[in-house]
Amino acid sequence: MGSYFRENIETLPRDELDALVDDRIRYTVKYAYENSTFYRKWFDKTGVNYSDVHDHLDLRELPIISGDFIRERQPPETEEFEFKSTPWENVFTIHETSGTSGVPKSFFLTWDDWQRYAEKYARAFVSQNFGKGDRVVVCASYGMNVGANTMTLAAQKIGMTIIPEGKCTFPVRIIRNYKPTGIVGSVFKLLRLARRMELEGIKPPESSIKRLIAGGESFSEEARTYLEEIWDVPVYNTYGSTEGTMCGECIKKAGLHVPEDLVHLDVYNPQLENFIKEGDCGRIVLTTLLPVGGKTGNLLINYYTDDTTVVVTRDKCRCGRTHMRILNPQRESETVWVGGFPFNRVDVEQGVFQQDNMDYLTGEYEAFVYGNEDETTLRVRMECKNPESCDKDLIENKFIETFLKYKPGLQQAHIDGTFNMIFDFTKSEGLEFYRIKGRPKRLVDRR
Repeated sequence: MGSYFRENIETLPRDELDALVDDRIRYTVKYAYENSTFYRKWFDKTGVNYSDVHDHLDLRELPIISGDFIRERQPPETEEFEFKSTPWENVFTIHETSGTSGVPKSFFLTWDDWQRYAEKYARAFVSQNFGKGDRVVVCASYGMNVGANTMTLAAQKIGMTIIPEGKCTFPVRIIRNYKPTGIVGSVFKLLRLARRMELEGIKPPESSIKRLIAGGESFSEEARTYLEEIWDVPVYNTYGSTEGTMCGECIKKAGLHVPEDLVHLDVYNPQLENFIKEGDCGRIVLTTLLPVGGKTGNLLINYYTDDTTVVVTRDKCRCGRTHMRILNPQRESETVWVGGFPFNRVDVEQGVFQQDNMDYLTGEYEAFVYGNEDETTLRVRMECKNPESCDKDLIENKFIETFLKYKPGLQQAHIDGTFNMIFDFTKSEGLEFYRIKGRPKRLVDRR
């Protein structure tokens, strides 16, 4: 058993938690009808009565909302922001996210929204043994995205000190001078930081860092294991979004806890038609939950996140928490299909980070898919610590064995010669993404 941020909620018995969730679903749907232009129009047009929504099963009768769906219901497409759910005078901050199509989605947060967001992260921090007196470097952007600011508010609630760097390229003197006990950043940012520290005479295991939080993107367990070896501290996983997901892994590392009283998460089939069987992989669809009497600036019901996951269990965790746990979500945009069989960027990463490989590799990689319906090639490029002494045959064999192990369809295609893999090995900073601004795209489909 560990400590809790809000023990009475985090350890609520399953039947009472389910009852609380259904109560909040009813209130949230009523609030949507009364305060959201989109939902009011939808209910009136379809003739569905909001009072007929009694529990999460009834949410299947409401529309699935996507990012494009939101963009089509905000200026310049419409006169008003149809998902804004409070008068302007109640809006505390405005945010934009996912502008890859050229038009970002707009989100509006009240101060109450910020408090609920912060509570979700506070629960995660405490479940990972952070608390009063900890000093945490945040390597996440302070800006239109909410993650870094939410962590900072959460820290205030539990007595932590935040060092708001925003990027993991901060001077190594920050570690030396302020002796932080934790860092929040992606796996690769934390690996690069470790290399910079060693160059400046600080061995990561001998530093003040006691635990790390890897967030911002999905990662393989092999990558986490290697990061833990480099730093000699536990690495915990978090998953969050501007839409308000914020799930966190506890010290037991048995899945990410979903704060079910604040965000409802369903897992749908690929067609987004119905829920899938627990234990199967499906698409994440979430609903903002409001406490009875609560208000929000931006209400989303049945929001499809473009991510996939598996519900691990709804049983009580060994940490004492009763909220459901999910596997580390993966982005569908990072999934590639070859001959009717899928693989994700994380599958490529798993092949790279095999234990024997890491004697020779830095962990940095990129992969490209080429070809047509008749023949497809996966080209994997990996950065070597020393290209001259790199055991390329060992790395290739380890990668192929791991990558194909649980993919019988791709394995047969590889045997048939319709799916090929080739490997390139580069010196430091020899990968293509080093020459491109922005977050590296590690799996690119160039067909």
